[in-house]
Amino acid sequence: MSFSPELADIRFGCGLAPDVSSPTSPEAMLKRLAGPDQMATRYPVEQYSVYSDRLRRAFDFSMKRRKAKTVSEKSDFQQQVMAIAKQSRLDQAVWFGQVLSRWRHTPDGFRERLTLFWKDHFTALGKTGVMRQATQPYVEEAVRPHITGSFADLLIAVTTHPVMIHYLDQNVSAGPNSSVVLNKKRRNAGLNENLAREVLELHTLGVDGPYTQNDVRSLAMLFTGLTIEQGSQFKFAPWLAEPGSETVLGKSYGGDPAKLEHVHSVLRDLAVHPSTAAHIARKLAVHFSTDTPDPDLVAELTASFLGSGGDLMQLYEILLTHPAAWSPELTNVKPPFDFVASSCRALAIEGDQLFEKELRKSRFRLTNPLSVMGQPWLQPLGPNGWPEEDEAWITPQGLSARIRWAMSVPRLLGTDLPDPEAFVHTALGPYASHVVRFAAGAAETRAEAIGLVLSSPAFQRR
Repeated sequence: MSFSPELADIRFGCGLAPDVSSPTSPEAMLKRLAGPDQMATRYPVEQYSVYSDRLRRAFDFSMKRRKAKTVSEKSDFQQQVMAIAKQSRLDQAVWFGQVLSRWRHTPDGFRERLTLFWKDHFTALGKTGVMRQATQPYVEEAVRPHITGSFADLLIAVTTHPVMIHYLDQNVSAGPNSSVVLNKKRRNAGLNENLAREVLELHTLGVDGPYTQNDVRSLAMLFTGLTIEQGSQFKFAPWLAEPGSETVLGKSYGGDPAKLEHVHSVLRDLAVHPSTAAHIARKLAVHFSTDTPDPDLVAELTASFLGSGGDLMQLYEILLTHPAAWSPELTNVKPPFDFVASSCRALAIEGDQLFEKELRKSRFRLTNPLSVMGQPWLQPLGPNGWPEEDEAWITPQGLSARIRWAMSVPRLLGTDLPDPEAFVHTALGPYASHVVRFAAGAAETRAEAIGLVLSSPAFQRR
């Protein structure tokens, strides 16, 4: 159970590619991860700080529409909002192509996988209006730049981000004794516990963590003040904050006046709690090894987390150097996006071959198939993100959709297809079984042979 370049690309990266060299060692993978984010530069996605200008303009037009005195004026302002929303939908399709292109070309596949892992761990979705398309900008700003730092910094970045605040309704939360509530300045203002509950249950301590409903409520009190200004920008609003201190896990936080630093303080403590260490360690082990990970791997990850204060690079080093990480058997099933993206990588597909800026074609070729496979793009069912269990992806409908997509993609590429025997090695490396080689060689057409390789159990796992 030692390092394998091909396994590194399959298990910890984006899959094998005919024109991208596999990693040479865990040290090389870590060094590349610690270096500049070349794919984000080469295939840029708009960060939220830029995207928020659209949200502000949409907010302004909506406010003007409410105040407009004539039907014509109302209609004009509504058209402005709709135009911003349409452009945002078009741009989201472009960003999907950029993310896919990163997976296709990167020599730093571990970074892409970690970005997807943390994006799922800190699931946050835009729910209404132009905010619906803000999810990927949120990832680019709050998640991706922080995956090589400390868990505390990552936790603070996502918890205080406007998209997370919007997603979990923190922007409508107010302390029962805040000036807004006492002076009745906002109708139906009151405490909302959504963000506090998910921070404790999903983001840090885990569902079985040592917290009570009182801890949830106290944390929610501390979070009052976190809001969104003008429909787009983060703001700490003291007039929404509950005055005084609160006790979370036996420790007192806050005071008068309420400050953002009080929120940062409780988040930093939660970030290094032993239960957080165990929760994150197990999630990483499950994601990158098996649904039932080696207990020693989980224990070492937990110890590294606690010993380093949540230094994520030290955690990744354990993950990449532990013998259990290099078990030669491919076990974890690729979620649909990983399957589609690794297929494009194996076929050396360029963006304009499958991805179209025209929404209808892109949906037909990429996003609609992902939905049928069970993983609609940027639309997890809840704040707990996508399931890790293999059984969630091995369903009759999901497998049927995978096979249909695998058999159709080569035909979309036309005659520009690799030799089937060479493609077996390109896509699977040493994991190409005799059965797969025989099936590819016996297929009537190149397109059919390629489809059979992509449909094979070995290609579906990592």
